[in-house]
Amino acid sequence: AAAAGGGGEVVTGVTGQKIVVETPLNEAQARRALREIRGRGIRSVAVCLMHAYAYREHELKVKAIAEEEGFAHVSLSSEVAPMVKIVPRAATTAVDAYLTPVLKAYVESFSGGFTDLSKVKVQFMQSDGGLIPAEGFTGHRSILSGPAGGVVGYALCGEADLREAPRFAPAFAAKENEPGAEPKLDPIIGFDMGGTSTDVSRYAGAFEHIFEARTANQVIYGAQLDINTVAAGGGSRLFFSDGIFRVGPESAGAHPGPVCYRKGGHLTVTDANLVLGRILPDYFPHIFGPKENEPLDAEGARAAFAALTAEVNAAGRALSGSGHVDKTVDEVAMGFIRVANEAMCRPVRNLTTMRGFDVTTHALSCFGGAGPQHACGIAKALGVGKVLIDARAGILSARGIAGADVVYEFT
Repeated sequence: AAAAGGGGEVVTGVTGQKIVVETPLNEAQARRALREIRGRGIRSVAVCLMHAYAYREHELKVKAIAEEEGFAHVSLSSEVAPMVKIVPRAATTAVDAYLTPVLKAYVESFSGGFTDLSKVKVQFMQSDGGLIPAEGFTGHRSILSGPAGGVVGYALCGEADLREAPRFAPAFAAKENEPGAEPKLDPIIGFDMGGTSTDVSRYAGAFEHIFEARTANQVIYGAQLDINTVAAGGGSRLFFSDGIFRVGPESAGAHPGPVCYRKGGHLTVTDANLVLGRILPDYFPHIFGPKENEPLDAEGARAAFAALTAEVNAAGRALSGSGHVDKTVDEVAMGFIRVANEAMCRPVRNLTTMRGFDVTTHALSCFGGAGPQHACGIAKALGVGKVLIDARAGILSARGIAGADVVYEFT
């Protein structure tokens, strides 16, 4: 109908439909704007035009102009997220323009460490759980690449573990289906607990994907595995205020790290596990302290907890008077562990109970640097009776990346 009115040039869109260009691209104006931005030292730019999902030629022209003006990287919404909604499409494109130059610099640095990679397939993990050649690796698809490796890892190893487990524990026997059919394996909850956060996901014979997610308060369009993250990990700091135990979201990081690192750090979940005997210093190398030649400081962690316990008891006596019963250091440490466990149980319930799945019918696969320390506590809180801790639990994300499939996306 618009074409019949003779209001502009008729072109063919990406779907093959006819589109009328009522207002052509003002290339001179675009060049002035890009030149002004480039003059401020900006080297990467995101381009998002309202109707680029249907007709991308204008964005391609802007890209050509940007490259002529000296921009090192240009992200186009028609390539990054060719969807209708302009606001999340623009946000996703901006994220891609921010991250991709950093990733490309890393890939170039990595490749520069080898004399010749021409005959080697260099591939990277994406947020959707698949591998892609290095030249196609982009920022907006890399945000959850590490946790995605963990999902693939526990899917591969977890099913193998469930098949092998009945040999050692009859309770792990798979449920029988119809006569002659292969026994059905339990769905698996992935529990990947690291230093600053915990990633939770679900696998029931197939990977669960989502196509729109909010990360760091930014809406990201694109396929990615359905992974829920909570800010609770081994390095999460412990606080007591207004009579309440709080865990995180602040993290002690690697420097100064937990108190037991001997660098003047903060009380963390790791310190609580150490005080409770869940971490054995004799099995850790002497890499702590200012000179990185000392063992974990169990006495320092206990002394810090003793000071916090005194504060807790003082607050309790002020509130309850003579009826208060003082807590021990171990009781306070365990209280923080329970708080951390409950925070990490919430995303598990969101992926199971809130979606109509019975969480008690799942197996819990715990991995990551801190996952096995909390395996039994998490399983007990959820009512899960089967816990899987693979022999490669500390490197399961790397195992998943090594065993992932190469993926191609067609639009």
